[in-house]
Amino acid sequence: MIIDRDGNITILAQEKASVKTLVNNIEQAYDKYKNYHLIVRLSSLDKITLEDIIEFLRLSNNHRADKKSFVIVSDQVDLDNMPDEIVVVPTIQEAYDIIEMEDMERDLGF
Repeated sequence: MIIDRDGNITILAQEKASVKTLVNNIEQAYDKYKNYHLIVRLSSLDKITLEDIIEFLRLSNNHRADKKSFVIVSDQVDLDNMPDEIVVVPTIQEAYDIIEMEDMERDLGF
């Protein structure tokens, strides 16, 4: 797992292991990430399915419940088929934009 920090944002990426392994690794080390907005970059993985994205649902829901953003970056998925409960975008820039918008919404009390 590759970990990058950018201010209050942590970017997690996986080069070779499966999505299930990545989710498991994030959950085991969650205390390190819980105070940061999370971007999970899946761009390096060859094939991403809807089931792979759903693996992140519980983690995403828990993180968002603590008033932190959780965004998955992948250009390998059909964004129209993604569940509304999880945020998936095709580029890292869009992930930063989503976090910025969600921060504004939280500041405004939405």
